[in-house]
Amino acid sequence: MRSSALLSLISLVPFVAAVPASETQLILEDITGYADLASSVFGSLAKGIEHAVHEAEKAIFKGEEEVERWLHNGREYIKQHDMTYELVTNPFFSEHQLRVTEPTLCDPSVQQYSGYLDITDGKHLFFWFFESRTSPETAPLVLWLNGGPGCSSTTGLLFELGPCRIADEGKNTTFNEYSWNTHANIIFLDQPVGVGYSYSSDGSTVNTSPVAGLDVYAFLELFLQRYPQYADAPFHLAAESYGGTYAPNIASIIYKKNKELALAPTAELIPINLASVVLANGLTDPYYQMASVPDYACDGPYPIYDDPEGPQCQALRSRVPTCQRLIKSCYEYNSRLTCVPAALYCWGQLFGPLQQTGLNLYDVRKTCDRQRDGPLCYKQMEWIETWMNDDANKKALGVNPSLDFESCNTEINQAFMMQGDGMHNSAALLPDLINDGVRLLVYAGNADAMCNYIGNERWFTALEHNFHEELVSAKSLPWVTSESGRVAGEVRSAGGGGFTAGNVTFVNVYEAGHMVPFDQDEAALDLITKWIMNIPLSLKFAA
Repeated sequence: MRSSALLSLISLVPFVAAVPASETQLILEDITGYADLASSVFGSLAKGIEHAVHEAEKAIFKGEEEVERWLHNGREYIKQHDMTYELVTNPFFSEHQLRVTEPTLCDPSVQQYSGYLDITDGKHLFFWFFESRTSPETAPLVLWLNGGPGCSSTTGLLFELGPCRIADEGKNTTFNEYSWNTHANIIFLDQPVGVGYSYSSDGSTVNTSPVAGLDVYAFLELFLQRYPQYADAPFHLAAESYGGTYAPNIASIIYKKNKELALAPTAELIPINLASVVLANGLTDPYYQMASVPDYACDGPYPIYDDPEGPQCQALRSRVPTCQRLIKSCYEYNSRLTCVPAALYCWGQLFGPLQQTGLNLYDVRKTCDRQRDGPLCYKQMEWIETWMNDDANKKALGVNPSLDFESCNTEINQAFMMQGDGMHNSAALLPDLINDGVRLLVYAGNADAMCNYIGNERWFTALEHNFHEELVSAKSLPWVTSESGRVAGEVRSAGGGGFTAGNVTFVNVYEAGHMVPFDQDEAALDLITKWIMNIPLSLKFAA
């Protein structure tokens, strides 16, 4: 693995024209530790490239088996591998179709849909939908995406915020009283192709966020046309971790498509009622976020190093200028030749030393023993794989039993890394949306070192938009949960005059790591419920 990483970097020789030779030499010297780092950051701690699924050999839709089709009551159905799906098509999306079934797993008390978005280039994206436990006919619609890149959104479902949680080493699930579908209809989507149950039938891959966003837009159009009862509801796009890069790209595409549709309306397309973007411990603006790593590691609430002026902290701080120069080149030239070296240098030089501490960088209050906790530092991830690879569960969800489920796919993670995708400034896509009324919530657990709250608040505060001046002068206020009445964090907000959840809102969640709903389930439900209902999080006007 180490030699392959070096070969990938050496192939970028033209980069020397954009970056001083001294910095290029630094990158070449430091990249020898990249392969070890790549096995951990953003979910790439999966079981190794040698275990990557060769999905093209396990295709279920491109000719391996005859597909039986028929019409019934005006709807089309297909049968394959002894599983029956409803087929949803639209002439405006000739390259996309939905295959839908209705499972009763996890929480049988609510209506569910699951299946695939099939794309003509051989991509098949798995989804799982749950109706709200409360007034589904009027509840908002939430799309949840996990990041990685390469991690399944089903891990978010079964590990964090879904109607059930994995239990008994993957043999069972338990009811989650703090599920986000308490007051929202929610979709979990495995994207890009190769993540979770999503697969390619002809070897097609995706390794950039803008390309992935177009497929998500097509999915939403087909889903809402088939289930129009959810089409008028406010739509909230929520994404965690690398989803902080995915979500702005997807939201920007939805926003632009809505503008096009407003100019040329057609009955075959539905405007998607984009109400907000929610970024959860995300990677969105690496220029600010990478520079915050020494501040968090040395001066944060859970310091990784005891002495903020010690040699480890001084070494980390000394690497920030080079990291930021490389990221700035990525922003300026928007090229793989500038963005890949930025990714490799910043991850290697800033996170490499942290990786050596033995801490769980997703929650630095804990150590990570991979023999005990599993390759992702959470044993529940392996439990999820056990449950999702049960043939009965696969069949109930409309999944070919021959497919293998992995919580995170290392190969996809490295493909995105080697495009430099995560070094782009995804935050730059947000101001137009904010200025046109799309709300933005950014939250981060204060025990997460991977996408720490310091860096998230810095880019959030620096972002220029119509509410920027108000936000800069706004003070952080206590966020108190409605159920327990405890202070769960701090909230900083602008817009709405204090009588709403705000147009732009940042929340620092106390005593939570990278996966906030796992660590603070009651608080996370309180946060998302108040946000989608547009209720203030702080008690500013309580007096």
